Amino acid sequence: MERMIEVCAGSYQDCIAAYQGKAKRVELNSALSVGGLTPSVASLVRVKKETDLTVICMVRPRAAGFCYEKEDVEIMFEDAKILLDHDADGIAFGFLNEDGTICEEDTKRMIDLIHSYNKEAVFHRAFDVTPDAFEAIETLIDLGADRVLTSGQKSKAMEGIKVLNNQYGDKIQILPGSGMNAENAKMMMNYTGVYQVHSSCKNYKADTTTTKNGVSYSYLESPHENDYDVVDVELVTKLVNSIK
Repeated sequence: MERMIEVCAGSYQDCIAAYQGKAKRVELNSALSVGGLTPSVASLVRVKKETDLTVICMVRPRAAGFCYEKEDVEIMFEDAKILLDHDADGIAFGFLNEDGTICEEDTKRMIDLIHSYNKEAVFHRAFDVTPDAFEAIETLIDLGADRVLTSGQKSKAMEGIKVLNNQYGDKIQILPGSGMNAENAKMMMNYTGVYQVHSSCKNYKADTTTTKNGVSYSYLESPHENDYDVVDVELVTKLVNSIK
């Protein structure tokens, strides 16, 4: 398989930066500051119109964990259908039970919906808080998931590299993410046998209206308290070139 980079994008502008850096695929989100939430349909439509990127859309209704109330679940299915109807190439999602195991009923239902559009079903890093990684991945294989985004149940993917070994062949794709960059992506691929990694390629941009008059909308720590995070074209380019 051809090696590739997936860029974690939080906006239309991030997708354009990924495209300019020669990435092939993006995971489109909003609110990356809380791990990524469902993006706007308008951002998806513009990216699909203006680029040839493969666009995987996050479906996640709120911050924190992945054990959802019934109403949240139904909204997630409605969001997924709307995004697929607007040409998303796949959906990233995760459903867990209170004990951290995979909620098989909702996961199977989501996979079936995505596959009814002939698109990719990606179980995201909710996987990393399941109690048993190997049991969880076998469950996802049985349910028919196409790919799992994971850091190997560690904070950074390089720390979980032993879990990320590509021992499942064509049963499911392993997509390492968290802390992946131009310095370690090729090492990850060579060690594990995976052919793709997921990276934010993050830099910062200032917005001078973030803090004024004693009022703050900052979400980053000093020295970035007046910044927001963006995808950096140069970091994408460097990462893409590093795996050749």
